[in-house]
Amino acid sequence: MAPQYLSPGVYVEEVDKGSKPIEGVGTSVAAFVGFAEKGPVNYPTFIANWGQFVQTFGSFMPGGFMALAVHGYFNNGGGNCYVTRLAGGNGEAEEAGPPAAQAALPSGAQASIETLAVTALGAGEVTVEVSKPSEADAPEDAFNLKIKSGGDEETFENLTFKKGKGVRNVVDVVNKESKLVKVKEKESALSIPEKAPAPGTYPLTVQTTTAVTAGAISPDVLVGDATERSGVMGLELADDVTMVICPDIMALYQAGQISKEGVKIIQTAMLDHCANMKDRFAILDCLPGQSPQEVKDWIVNEAGYDSLYGAVYYPWIKVANPLGNGEGVYIPPSGYMAGVYARVDTERGVHKAPANEIVRGAIGLETLITKSEQDSLNPNGINCIRAFPGRGIRIWGARTLASDASWRYITSAACSTLSRSR
Repeated sequence: MAPQYLSPGVYVEEVDKGSKPIEGVGTSVAAFVGFAEKGPVNYPTFIANWGQFVQTFGSFMPGGFMALAVHGYFNNGGGNCYVTRLAGGNGEAEEAGPPAAQAALPSGAQASIETLAVTALGAGEVTVEVSKPSEADAPEDAFNLKIKSGGDEETFENLTFKKGKGVRNVVDVVNKESKLVKVKEKESALSIPEKAPAPGTYPLTVQTTTAVTAGAISPDVLVGDATERSGVMGLELADDVTMVICPDIMALYQAGQISKEGVKIIQTAMLDHCANMKDRFAILDCLPGQSPQEVKDWIVNEAGYDSLYGAVYYPWIKVANPLGNGEGVYIPPSGYMAGVYARVDTERGVHKAPANEIVRGAIGLETLITKSEQDSLNPNGINCIRAFPGRGIRIWGARTLASDASWRYITSAACSTLSRSR
């Protein structure tokens, strides 16, 4: 109200002029969509810590990645989040097909690095014996394999990881001649002699692949509907969300419930949702088991994503197996990446890229990436996670999926999100 001058005198009137400072808002609230053991279905539920998640939605479950992702989010510095549980994820897991017995043979030089994967071609107990050649002048990289299954036995001598004419490459020889197993070289930065498996006997064991639901699932279930508060679209209800993560896309893909096209439909819906809201960012996972060239073909040629509201990370990370049926398990990295985003935003601010940061809880990578391989992935918006000697496992990229150079980096999108949030 303007002052009233009713009598002579000196009056002071304060007038608010000039631009007001921009008030900062939270930029690190994640939203997870996936399957859980229990809890409310198809509604974004506010979760403040890991204990509250376990109390509301249960703990880790076979075949599902959401609990692992949420745990990794909090472990890496994440704060508040929302969780939308999809119908059907009540632990009713089923086998996705007849499982094959497998074993991963460790390097003789570094036991923590696996160099050769062996898979049984049939049923029954199978063991693999690794030994060094008895000849005194045998090459340093040579080794023998003896495969036993019931009464059958196969022996392959003087094998090597070398490739070329006149050498007995282990993959070429065994896959061509063996009737009991097939083998695959696991990527590593070790030299040829260091890749030779450690001598010993390795039984092949069945690692059952489970699906998170007993019935068929269509991509529409994960995409959801805003009016029903379900799936990704139901996150419109949560105004303060800044990151969208859906790790169980890959659980369904691994279980054969959805195809590559289904993955593309859901991830595109995530990007479209974030673009429509203009105040959040989608963190996408790559497909499991892909080589650097395969993930590049998938993102660039098959999926064809182009959005400043999303980023993708490669490869999958290895974490301790909380179910106790193995030492480690490979999982999609999106939940862990969201935690790093939150940690960087809290400690440094949105102007700092979520890169060159340690991934807490990661003990290995599905694929070890070289600099030359990253040189082909990074310009295409594929952010790599790499292991460095003495420096641990780190995020080594901070690019969006946008083709527009003005929005090439995550910091640009984050600052835009900050200015539009309020």
